[in-house]
Amino acid sequence: MPIFVLAFPPISPTIVEFGPLAIRWYGLAYVTGLVFGWWYIRRMVRTERLWGGLSRPDDLGVDDLLVWMTFGVVLGGRIGYILFYNFHEYMRHPLEIFEIWHGGMSVHGGFIGTAIAQYLFARRRGFRVLTLFDLTAAAVPVGLFLGRLANFVNGELYGRVTDVPWAFVFPNSDGLPRHPSQLYEAGLEGLLMLAVLTPLVWRGLSLRRPGLTVGVFGLVYAAARILVETVREPDVQLGFIFGDFLTMGMALSLLTAAAALGLLIAALSGRTAGAPPGPAP
Repeated sequence: MPIFVLAFPPISPTIVEFGPLAIRWYGLAYVTGLVFGWWYIRRMVRTERLWGGLSRPDDLGVDDLLVWMTFGVVLGGRIGYILFYNFHEYMRHPLEIFEIWHGGMSVHGGFIGTAIAQYLFARRRGFRVLTLFDLTAAAVPVGLFLGRLANFVNGELYGRVTDVPWAFVFPNSDGLPRHPSQLYEAGLEGLLMLAVLTPLVWRGLSLRRPGLTVGVFGLVYAAARILVETVREPDVQLGFIFGDFLTMGMALSLLTAAAALGLLIAALSGRTAGAPPGPAP
């Protein structure tokens, strides 16, 4: 037991309430991340030197893409959580599927949902799907950072019991000092990812190699998530899915790393540079 335990900050998960309606930090993190992503993607597509003549969406295409991505990340995040983390419980109480204000979103599900939305959008509008993946990957670290901070404010997804001097006693927990794993993820998935991808895009001109940016994103995210999972408390309804080590987050991150590695190898070998954009009907 540590001698000193940090006091959990007295921040309410709800920013303001208007009768039955409430604005929460978690929802604000999603909205802010999407708006920032829209602005940042517009900035990238407007910067000619990043592309070397490669085709990319225009401003109108980016505006439409935001709508598709919003549906993709929300639906994918929710469906992913249901399928990967709590399927049997939601099958017993199916109406709770729609109670998203109680939480229950999967980052990996959000990735899958966003990827599907971008693929469909690319096919419909005639854009190169890997370019859309790259643009989104470059913009998403800010959203991940804010989302993990919101997890911390909510006192959810906390770490395992520890004696480190920066441990917190989280509300609604068992009263034991625990790793602030949400802050670890905010630093690694958000700040570190931004520090890696920003120079890669703006100095390394990675957008000229379709698939390179999203490949690096996937590998860094998977490594960061697997590292944090070693100190994060496993989901109570799942526990460890193999032995006393492997969690669902680790398993999904390993699959993410495999897909990212394939994209990275294809991009570095030049096989994606000449890939045509998806056909528009």
